[in-house]
Amino acid sequence: MTVTVERPQLEIQEHDKKMMIQEETTELVLDGGFVTPNSNAFGHTFRDYDVESERKDSVEEFYKQSHIHQTFDFVKRMREEYGKLNRVEMSIWECCELLNEFVDESDPDLDEPQIEHLLQTAEAIRKDYPDEDWLHLTGLIHDLGKVLLHPSFGALPQWAVVGDTQPVGCGFDESIVHHKYFKENPDYYNATYNTKFGIYSEGCGLNNVMMSWGHDDYMYLVAKENKTTLPSAALFIIRYHSFYPLHRAGAYMHLMNEEDKENLKWLHVFNKYDLYSKSKVRIDVEKVKPYYLSLIEKYFPSKLKW
Repeated sequence: MTVTVERPQLEIQEHDKKMMIQEETTELVLDGGFVTPNSNAFGHTFRDYDVESERKDSVEEFYKQSHIHQTFDFVKRMREEYGKLNRVEMSIWECCELLNEFVDESDPDLDEPQIEHLLQTAEAIRKDYPDEDWLHLTGLIHDLGKVLLHPSFGALPQWAVVGDTQPVGCGFDESIVHHKYFKENPDYYNATYNTKFGIYSEGCGLNNVMMSWGHDDYMYLVAKENKTTLPSAALFIIRYHSFYPLHRAGAYMHLMNEEDKENLKWLHVFNKYDLYSKSKVRIDVEKVKPYYLSLIEKYFPSKLKW
């Protein structure tokens, strides 16, 4: 089957400074040597939710539905149901192949099947960080929770699977894309949930925070409960890679503990590959498959409960 698909400088401030200094250039060289494209697959800047494009209206409608329905009670119910991991047993690679059927409706930058994005991300990381094999594998598996879209997993609506994530149980930060639609979410008016801290406390740690339900949280549960030997930074990336209000806008940092702050450095490294590796360039799956199978064997059991 053929589909598209030095160590990090962990000073976030320096990375951000480079972004500002070079934002007017046609190419931006990031810390690991990765060259940021000047435009996405549609010829627009990345993550521009307002630009007129063929996907603008559908993406905005997606976020409207997500913001209305992602309540604390909904998330709690989903975590309880899917945390049982009693749907199916299959390998990591089998799950990768299932994703070939789906396109992410929340993504304004790409309309290719998901397996293409997984391999693009993993291979871009592998090129720049050849010694961090755990990060290569994280790139491959970070979106596998999107199997929630599959009929055997309940065929959840896209708003319950993909898109940017944010905490529930506390106030919705204004940096969240299409924030205006939270006014139709009942939690917006709930005095227990709509303050800065809500049900949480300062420095409580993100592991104690309920996130909006979707593929990030589900894959985190799958990896953790199947006793992966990936480092904590990998699990942090898997669970929070769509948490753009945090790693792009700096929101909700008052809930983080010291371990979160250390792991966030790796998420900043990962995020540029997750975002900017999206393209129409295809990767030969059969050529790279043996390498990724070896990493799967190293860090996961042969069959996982999903």
